[in-house]
Amino acid sequence: MRHECKITVLETKCFPELQEKYLADPKSGPCPFFKLGDTFLLKRTPKQDDFYHLMDGKFCGEAWNAVSRYVYTALQGGSIMKGWTNDNRMMIACCNDGTRPVIFKIERIDIPENDKEQEWLAKQNFRNTAKNAYTG
Repeated sequence: MRHECKITVLETKCFPELQEKYLADPKSGPCPFFKLGDTFLLKRTPKQDDFYHLMDGKFCGEAWNAVSRYVYTALQGGSIMKGWTNDNRMMIACCNDGTRPVIFKIERIDIPENDKEQEWLAKQNFRNTAKNAYTG
């Protein structure tokens, strides 16, 4: 089975009061790199390795540092955050910029390559509930 990873920008935040108090440029404003609804589809094949090449400059380095472990797990077919989110194939994460964070949804996309894999995938339950949630 092949796996891809989809990253979606769910929200962008800006805290001008923190920027005013702590930044060299107190009028920095919101993140200039990402916009609400931006999506990125990452592949890792012999012909295209978006993970190794850091998406060829299409992603902010600081944000990539914060989400890359989840992206790698998704591209390898692993559980991104077993028992934490309501779907083991998904994670909600954000970049490290405390004055203008961007919230990302990271999803593992499963692509069966034959009927046996399709049948196996159809039988899986990747859902989590509060009853079986990991809460730290």
